[in-house]
Amino acid sequence: MSDNDTQRSSGRIGDAMNRRAFMSTAAAAGFSLAGMGATAAAAAGDERVFFQYFHETWPTITDDLSTVADRGYDGVWIQAPQESELTWSDRDGRNDPPLGYQPVDFRSFDSEFGTEADLDRLVETAHEHGLEVYVDCVMNHMAADRGYDFSQFEEQHFHTHVGSIDDWDDEHQVEHGNLLGLKDLAQLEDHGHEDTAPYVREQLYDYMKKIADTGADGYRYDAVKHVEREFWAQYANQWADEFGMSRIGEVFDGGVDYVQNYIDTGMNAFDYPLYFVMEEVFDHGDMSRLEGAGVVAQDPFHSWPFVQNHDEGAPPQYHLAHAFALTIEGTPMVYNLHPDEILTDDAINNVVWVKTNLAGGATYWRHADSDLAVYERENNLLVGLNNGTDNWRSEWVDTTWSNETLKDYSGNADDIEVNGDGWVEVAVPPEGWVFYAPY
Repeated sequence: MSDNDTQRSSGRIGDAMNRRAFMSTAAAAGFSLAGMGATAAAAAGDERVFFQYFHETWPTITDDLSTVADRGYDGVWIQAPQESELTWSDRDGRNDPPLGYQPVDFRSFDSEFGTEADLDRLVETAHEHGLEVYVDCVMNHMAADRGYDFSQFEEQHFHTHVGSIDDWDDEHQVEHGNLLGLKDLAQLEDHGHEDTAPYVREQLYDYMKKIADTGADGYRYDAVKHVEREFWAQYANQWADEFGMSRIGEVFDGGVDYVQNYIDTGMNAFDYPLYFVMEEVFDHGDMSRLEGAGVVAQDPFHSWPFVQNHDEGAPPQYHLAHAFALTIEGTPMVYNLHPDEILTDDAINNVVWVKTNLAGGATYWRHADSDLAVYERENNLLVGLNNGTDNWRSEWVDTTWSNETLKDYSGNADDIEVNGDGWVEVAVPPEGWVFYAPY
C-alpha cells in the first residue's frame, strides 16, 4: 500500500471507528452488535433485521438504501468486492452463479459491482441512513479454471495434495480440498515452504483491513467450514477485533453442535440447522418440529435465521416462513432475489416492523401440533402460525399477561382478551399468522 493509500485508509477507518467503538468491545466478546440485539434479555424494539442486497452494482444499491432504511432494516450484506473471475455476462439469471466468489486479486476492489470509490460511497450513504454494512469476505480459496495464475499467489500457497472434495465426512478433505474446483489457500500449512502460510495470512490480513478501511461494519465469512477452526480462532476473528469489525459466518451444515463449534471461535453464524428444519416444515410439514430447532434454541446471541439466500431457495410457504423467522430470537437476514418485489411486499414489511418494534424477551412455547404453533416472546409478543390450508385453528394458551387486551398487529384477526388467570384464546387463519401485543 502506498503512503497516499495509507493516509486515505487511515482517514476512512478513523471516521468509522467512532461508529464502531462499541461494536469492537462486543466483537472482543465473540459476537456482533447485531447479535447482541438478539439476546434473550432484549427488550421490545431492540431486535434487528438485515437485508441481503445482492445481484446489483454498488451505485444501484446506493440509490436504494433510503428505501431499505424506510422499510425498517438495520443493515445490508453485500457481495465480495475484490476483483473476481466471473462477469455479468457469465450469469444465467440473477443468481446463477452469484458474482464475487471466484477471487483473482484481493488487493483490487475494482470489480463487476463498481469501483472502490463506488463502494466507499455505498458505505457512507448507508451510514447516513442509519444502516450498517456487512461485506462478504472470501478467504478459503481463489478462482477455478485458471491453474495457479494469480498475481498475488503461486502454487506453493495452495493445498495441492487433496484435489476435489469427494468425501464430505472427511474433515481433512473438507478443509483442504478444492470446493467446486476453487483453488484452496493454505492458511496454516507450509507444505515444505516455510514462508507459505505466513505469506497467505499476511495477504488475508491486508484483505480484511482493506474491507474495514471502507468504513464497513462487519464481515460475512464465506465457506467457513472449509478452513480450519484454528484460523478463525487465532487469526481472522482476532484481526476483526483489531479492526473493530463484527462478523457472521457461513457454516453450511445442519448440525447444531457442528455450527456451534465455529461460533465458539468468536463469530455469529447463519442458522443453517434451523433453515433445514424450516425448509420441510413450511412445505405443509409438522409445525411442532419448530420448537427447540436450530442454533437459536440454545444460542440466540449468535444465531442469524433466514428463509432463503443466494445458495438456498425458499420453502413453498414463503410468507409464513418469514412470519416465523422474523419473530423468533436471533438476527434474521432477508434475501432480495428481486429487491423491487420484496421491498414492496406488504406482508414482509409488516413482519419486519413487528420484529424491530414488538419482538423481545425469551421465547416460551405455548402450543405446538402438526398445524398450529403458538409462542410468546416474554411479555412482549404472542405469535400464532397455522400451516393448515383449509381451516382457522384456535387454541387456549397461557401467557405472562393478565386482564390485558392484545391487538393483532398483522391485520389478520381481531383483538383478544387475556383473562385474570393469564389464559387467552388465539385463533389463526389458514396458512396465516397473528402477531398479538398490548396496545
